[in-house]
Amino acid sequence: MQAAVYSGIGSIECREVEKPVIGNNEALIKVKAAAICGTDLRIFKSGHFAIKEGEERIMCHEFSGEICELGSDVKTYKTGMRVSVASNVGCGVCRYCRMGSLHLCPEYIALGISIDGGFAQYFKLPQKALLQGNMIPFDEGTSFEEAALAEPLSCCYNAYKSVGTVPGDNVLIVGAGPMGVLHLQVNKLAGAGKIMMADVSEPRLKLIEKYGPDVVINTAKEDLIEAVMNNTGGKGADVVITACPAPDIQQQSIELTAKLGRINLFGGLPKGKEYVPLNTNLIHYNGIIVTGTTGSSLAHHEAALGLITSKQVDTKSLISKRFKLSQIKEAFEYAMSGEGMKTLIEF
Repeated sequence: MQAAVYSGIGSIECREVEKPVIGNNEALIKVKAAAICGTDLRIFKSGHFAIKEGEERIMCHEFSGEICELGSDVKTYKTGMRVSVASNVGCGVCRYCRMGSLHLCPEYIALGISIDGGFAQYFKLPQKALLQGNMIPFDEGTSFEEAALAEPLSCCYNAYKSVGTVPGDNVLIVGAGPMGVLHLQVNKLAGAGKIMMADVSEPRLKLIEKYGPDVVINTAKEDLIEAVMNNTGGKGADVVITACPAPDIQQQSIELTAKLGRINLFGGLPKGKEYVPLNTNLIHYNGIIVTGTTGSSLAHHEAALGLITSKQVDTKSLISKRFKLSQIKEAFEYAMSGEGMKTLIEF
């Protein structure tokens, strides 16, 4: 089969590899759509601790496909089923797995990082993932490319659950990339009274206008705190989501938040920039809740897929350009340019 193989920093190529052979409690999925994620780009540029030097990996954890083979002991699924694949596999026995938070399992396996992922014609779902429920079926009314983006949406849904946006809330989302757009759509569904989107990139801010943010703030030209206060009657935002890897935005978030407001530190920070000074008196005296989320659970993934299949969240319009698997190098170059939103590999 054809697969895009990562073999070290700056190296990815499409080549012929052996088609996976499944066991009695495994499944083989014919991949139909796979998207490039920011994590894939970071691995390509900087590597990953889970991929040892000299080791190769088929990346991608945002994908969907059709079940083409099932092990003899698998009774719950049928061949031909269209499935979205949740990307994290927990150990199943630790405290966090028992709580349903397998994405926080100390021993979790990440598809496309710890083991091979979806940049291939076929993907083998291992036994643990199958028994855990990582394959989630969806109907023919939803395209494979829409379902491939259930994974990033699930991460935004996890963030939404942590801040609990309610009708009338003023919401600030810093970062107008694809994750920012998904945050925007989820918070609109939650009934946010006003959604403010901020970014340093004018082209990105132009791209998100069709999703209907109430306020667009170009932080390269405007003071973010002043703009937020002007748009909230001086109160600040009830919900702040930092959908960008920027220490200064995390620091400012405390000053941007209204009394009894909630902050979600969504974008992780680069190594060496993890420590951020915060005015904790503002947190203390204003009753601000600061949360952080990473990844998603199976429940989050299923909820996200439901939002897609019910047409409440539009993921298809996020796809800016499509490439064939054989064009994986060009696809990564385009994704790294920041020109569009999501880059999709078609099969």
